[in-house]
This record gives sequence, C-alpha cells and structure tokens, in this order.
Amino acid sequence: MDKYGIDSQKISYHPARLAQWLEAGDDWDKVKKVYPIYIELSPSGACNCRCVFCAVDYMGYKPIFLKTDKLMHALSQMGKKGVKGINMGGEGEPLLHPQIIELNNHAKKSGLDVSYTTNGILMSDKFIQEALPNVTWLKVSLNAGSPENYNKIHRTKAEDFNKVIDNLRRAVKFKKENKLSCTLGAQMVLLPENAHEAVSLAKLLKEVGLDYFVVKPYSQHKLSLTKQYEGIKYDSYQKLGEELRAVSEGGFDVIFRSHTMKKWDEKERPYHTCYATPNFWGHLASNGDLYSCSAFLGDDRFNCGNINEMTFVEIWEGEKRKKNWELMNSNFDISECRNNCRMDEVNRYLCRLTDVPPEHVNFI
Repeated sequence: MDKYGIDSQKISYHPARLAQWLEAGDDWDKVKKVYPIYIELSPSGACNCRCVFCAVDYMGYKPIFLKTDKLMHALSQMGKKGVKGINMGGEGEPLLHPQIIELNNHAKKSGLDVSYTTNGILMSDKFIQEALPNVTWLKVSLNAGSPENYNKIHRTKAEDFNKVIDNLRRAVKFKKENKLSCTLGAQMVLLPENAHEAVSLAKLLKEVGLDYFVVKPYSQHKLSLTKQYEGIKYDSYQKLGEELRAVSEGGFDVIFRSHTMKKWDEKERPYHTCYATPNFWGHLASNGDLYSCSAFLGDDRFNCGNINEMTFVEIWEGEKRKKNWELMNSNFDISECRNNCRMDEVNRYLCRLTDVPPEHVNFI
C-alpha cells in the first residue's frame, strides 16, 4: 500500500486549481493568476554530505543561505496566494540554515504545510521540540544499512549512521509523547552498493518506529557531474521489492517504487508538453532565484526572478515567468528533461485532462 501517493500523483485532489488552469487556456492574464500548489525550497546551498549519487552536485555546495527576512515575506505571500505545501530540501542540507526553526514555524503560521527532505544528521532536540509540531512530514535520506556503507555512500563519517538512527528514535519518542500528526519516514535510492542492506535497514527502521520507508530508483540528472549510475537497470530488483513489502505491518509501510522503476526504460513519454511547468510547482534556490522547475536550476530560461529583488507575487506574475510559459507551450523539447522527473505522473494526468475526451463522456 502506498497510502501517501508517493509513487503516483496527487494533483487530482486539487480540482479548483485544475479548473482555474484549464479555464485560463492561452490567456496570460489568467494564467499568471494560477499559483503553484507546491514549492521546493533550498534553505541552504551547503551540505554536510557528498553522496555518490547527488543530482545537484553541479551547484557546487555553496555555503549560502536564503535570507530569513526575504523568505519570510515570500512565505507569507505564498500562503495568501494559495500555495498549499513547501518542502525544505533542495541543493543542500536544510537543517544547516541558522534560522530554520523560525522559518518552519512562520511557514506554518502562513497557512503552508511544511515538509523536510534531510540527511537527519543535524536533527537536534531543539529542532524536534520546537519545529516538529508544525511539520506535516519529515523524510530522512538514508542510503545504507551499516556505518561502513554509510561512510562510502554518503561520504561522511561512519558514526553519522548511528547518529541519524538515534535522532530518529528521539523524534519518534517526542512524536508519540506529544501525540503529533507529523509523519516520519526514510528514503533509500536503490544502488548496487546498498541493495543487499535494504531489507535489514527496513527492519531497523520499523523497530525505530518510523511510519514508512521508501525505496526508489536513481534518476540521472542531465546536468549532474556524476555519471556512474547513468546506465543502471532495475528489472532484476522486483524480488527485492517482494521481500521489502513483507516487512510492512503494524503501521509501518515499505513503499517500493516499482511503478517508477518499470518506467525506466520507456522509449518515449506519453505526453509532449510539460504542463506542470510553470503552473503548479516551483523551486526557490538558496541564492533567492525562483525556478519554475527543480531540474533546471542554473538555467536562466527557467529562472523567474529573485526574492531578494522582487516579491514572490511580482516574480510569479512577471515577465520572466511569462517567457518560460511561452517556451513550455511552444518549442520546448521535453527530451531535455530528466527521466522519471518529479512531475512525470502529474504530467501524465494533465495530458489526459487536455486530450480530446472519449465519446459519450457525459455518461458518467
């Protein structure tokens, strides 16, 4: 069971926003008022790991941080304009931002659901106690089942593995004691180097008390410096998926992303336009640049503006986003896109919405 919809899409649960977008059509004055449902943020450009599979290694792990005052203003506007959820993750480790707790709680106060993708090494008692009550979900990137392998894959200290497990135990304990609704999970990018530890790690995380464990395929970013997993295949891992699913019980779910793995070798996508961009999501980089797609960080065609120079509303309704919208609706070749990108399932759904409907569509 994938009750969180991780291996599918959830845009269909936002019919009002979909109707607004469909009604806007090719009218920019209407399109510019269609605000994203979801935005990813990179609070920090720096990271305390150097994972062997890192998709955004090309960004350089720069020690820069989103400016707190500018981000708080942007978060307030996001909430007012109908953004529903934000994810703290991106280029670096979000918990490195010195004001991450204040930003977290301001986002929640602004009406936003807040989530985290983190390596979990820096998850302090202060963060657990002061931020976790306002977090919808937190997912730790944990790509090995032993300290030795953790050292090789995350390229950090071997003892950080046990530190992450201890941090998760304390988070689970605080959650239960305070009856929090925050969902706590972990995620593994399945690689030849960690496949043999996937089941033992799932059992450990179940014992720790997490809500779920996701095992997902690697996806080659077109701009990544690392290329060592570019030709990886997943057709031989289905038996592993069965073993992992067998660990699911007692409120603990293992989500083996077999659907995404099966799409790995597709020769062609069933759509030719990315409708998700620049309409339903965005990515705010650590330097303040707001991109319409997280797969094109650093590409000026997708850079809509900077929150240090303009407000979030001015950026989203501005000329640079209009140019990106025109690009995506005209001659953009989606072969430039990352295989199995974050919005793939969303685009499959949006494609069906925009297709000529089948006959007798009104006989529901």
